[in-house]
Amino acid sequence: MCLIALLGLPAAAQVSPGPLARAHLTLEGNTHCLDCHATQSDGMDQRCLDCHREIAALRSAGRGLHARTGDERCAKCHPDHAGVEFELIEWPGGRPEAFDHAKAGWPLAGKHAALRCAECHQKKFRKGPATEASNWVGLEPACGSCHTDPHRGALGADCARCHSASDWKKTPGFDHGTTDFPLAGKHTGLACAKCHTIEGQASPLYKPLPHAECSSCHKDAHAGRLGAKCASCHVAASWREVAPSSFDHARTRYPLRGAHAQVACAKCHDRTTAFGPKPAFAACADCHRDPHAGRATLAGAKVDCGACHDVERFRPGVLAPARHAPDRFPLEGKHGTVRCADCHRTDRTPSGVARLGQAAVDLHPPHERCSTCHTDAHGGQLASRPDGGECAACHGVQGWKPSRFTVAQHAELALPLEGAHATAACAACHGPERPGLAPLPATLATGKARVALRGIERDCAGCHRDPHRFPSPKPCVDCHDARSFVPAAYGPREHARAAFPLEGAHRATPCALCHADLRTPATKGSLRQLPLRDARRACAECHADPHEGQLRAADGPACERCHVVEAFQPATRFDHDRDSSFRLGAAHARVKCAACHPTRPGATARPVVVYRGVPARCTDCHGPRSTRKEGEAS
Repeated sequence: MCLIALLGLPAAAQVSPGPLARAHLTLEGNTHCLDCHATQSDGMDQRCLDCHREIAALRSAGRGLHARTGDERCAKCHPDHAGVEFELIEWPGGRPEAFDHAKAGWPLAGKHAALRCAECHQKKFRKGPATEASNWVGLEPACGSCHTDPHRGALGADCARCHSASDWKKTPGFDHGTTDFPLAGKHTGLACAKCHTIEGQASPLYKPLPHAECSSCHKDAHAGRLGAKCASCHVAASWREVAPSSFDHARTRYPLRGAHAQVACAKCHDRTTAFGPKPAFAACADCHRDPHAGRATLAGAKVDCGACHDVERFRPGVLAPARHAPDRFPLEGKHGTVRCADCHRTDRTPSGVARLGQAAVDLHPPHERCSTCHTDAHGGQLASRPDGGECAACHGVQGWKPSRFTVAQHAELALPLEGAHATAACAACHGPERPGLAPLPATLATGKARVALRGIERDCAGCHRDPHRFPSPKPCVDCHDARSFVPAAYGPREHARAAFPLEGAHRATPCALCHADLRTPATKGSLRQLPLRDARRACAECHADPHEGQLRAADGPACERCHVVEAFQPATRFDHDRDSSFRLGAAHARVKCAACHPTRPGATARPVVVYRGVPARCTDCHGPRSTRKEGEAS
């Protein structure tokens, strides 16, 4: 009995229905029935999957035809026991090419649709779960499983992102805008091979392809002079087109500054020849016509426009004083601040333009003398001078005021400046106001400066009022000098010429003690009268009598009989033997004056020495009746 009978299978199943197909020949015979046929409860599909593990793997992964047919049993499509030559796979129309490949989950399209099955279903392409017995499974849907990646993995494994199955060389799915280098301008019309074909390399290089700078692909037409960033000047629309907003002319050998920055490119560059040869720019005359007809010179040498003009604007021309210095007329002092047009006048008459050029500016005005440009501010007062009253004799270019005329130069005139005169302001004598002096004559032509340089007073009385009113005028210099009016330079030596010579202690006496006029306070705006007259001559007319009349003579006190002018004390001229009634002997001559001449209070409570009524007899001072105390000189 066969194994099927032993297992209790139906009788119809106990006899083999026929030989197995060639693929299952190893399972032929009753002993192998259970290799495929399970019990009725188990079914046969699991036994098929146990043997065909590649199908089990695909179904488990949800891939391929067998995962898409649902719960259909294996024997429905692959019946067996129909003979050795029986084909286990029934192809539509009897050939594999008629199979609907979409049922396998991968529709054939484009070039794939025209291929024969055997061209793809080969052992060498089987990369997935497969067995040696089947070429129909084991293929992967990724392009790289069948095709060699010409990009060597540089662009990833998803070929379909760019390519389609219709034509490998066309890339309908590729968008260059999604890359690091979106195509714009002239780049959009280029064939891919123009950029991606690398010399010496068999296949195009798409990544990595240097593209950070234009010089990665294009030859630098500027040979590195303008740097490597071409995009800072050029745009992709056209190499000849330069974006003014991005182009930095400062990077060239001729930076655009001032008015040049507003000039259109085409004014200097020829666009029709890719801007052509670079224009000359070393000198302004390379582009601009000389408006001065060749008359622009400095220190005798012809100069370019840049010597006087700048790029901010052509007018007005400005020549720095330092540049003017080498010329025949250096700009110094105030001349350095004068507008050019004040000296360089324009003459736009036809003859002026013909002589001076289109600018009509006189670049070489006469300048030999100050009077060439400046009018005589002094009204011709100095015209008789050897220099004709040239301004530079008294004034400098640093400023018209103050004058440079010095005290030393004034000494060469009729009135040397000495003392206080040397520090007085010029206007005090020469100016129109002249405080305290007589006004200038109305007929005097002083010019616009209003300064009198002729007819100025020279003697003291011409400028200063006489405060003394002496009966006979005396020269001021007899008592005063130019240093200061007060104090006077009148001293004892000069006083000796007066009626009362100053001798002895009188030399040290302040003038105001005798001349009361000097003690009168001055009133602002008025002049003190100082006649300085004093008729006193005798001592008593100035000095009070300290003896309160004790020594008055018949003709009045005569101080000089006892005293000298050097000092009141001691009375060096007094002689006791000659001038008194009591002759001093040898012994009395040694006695102090105060021993015989006591003091008493005077009329003003000032002590007064008693000279009259003192004892004259011996007994008045010596002897029993003497009132002198013991020990006093006798």
